[in-house]
Amino acid sequence: MANPMYRQIAEDLREQIESGALAPGSQLPTELELREQYNASRNTVRDAIKWLTSLDLVETRPGQGTFVTEPRTPFVTTLSDDPLTGLGGGEGNLFLAEVSAAHRKPDNSPVQVEMQNATGETAARLRVPEGTELVLRHERRFIDGTPYSMQTSYYPMDLVERGAKDLQRAGNIKQGTVEYLREVLGIKQVGYRDWITVRAPNATEADFFKLPSDGRVAMYEVFRTAFDGNQVPMRLTVTVYPTDRNQFIFNIGTVPPPHNAPAQEDEPT
Repeated sequence: MANPMYRQIAEDLREQIESGALAPGSQLPTELELREQYNASRNTVRDAIKWLTSLDLVETRPGQGTFVTEPRTPFVTTLSDDPLTGLGGGEGNLFLAEVSAAHRKPDNSPVQVEMQNATGETAARLRVPEGTELVLRHERRFIDGTPYSMQTSYYPMDLVERGAKDLQRAGNIKQGTVEYLREVLGIKQVGYRDWITVRAPNATEADFFKLPSDGRVAMYEVFRTAFDGNQVPMRLTVTVYPTDRNQFIFNIGTVPPPHNAPAQEDEPT
């Protein structure tokens, strides 16, 4: 079955955008011009523009017209641990520092907290029985005002009962949860394991990241299990990243910084 007329128009314009014939920032022909060019009705042209908008290829500016969007600049997260702190990239203050070092503006939502019983994969990764009460700390993160990732950390309620009560409070923990647990309970994170999968976005993720409706943008899902000195899981952090704006680096051994890394004097203190 042939594509409906609006999809044919949209696909033609999409090819022009992806080939560079319609450059980022350039204005599309007016609605009247498109109707004449494709011998199409007003509604058909509007449906074509809506479809391109859903793919984040164009944006309509009231009173000005429809313009080709600027492509997103992927952010590269170093998932291997920091040699100075032993903490993993992509979390807390290290996320903020890494984004700032790339001369981009990081931001995150206030941390939201909820309680939940461990089930299935979560219970297995934390090595706790199903039904064990957990504290969940949720955070949404942005770069230059654009949503880039969503992160949830799971902590056994046992840590709260032993004195780490701030885990149960909404809002950021200034020194970070890893340092907080070391200070309050003497629990030191000595390592972590990252398990990375790729899957389709769920409805919440598609809405938050404003993903195209055709499913062409998948999600990276990083399961980070952190271990204490007794090799016992102390937390599970799950971070989801859209594949259209995120890339990753792992450093093993002594390696130079990436060729596009900022100079040392630009690093935050």
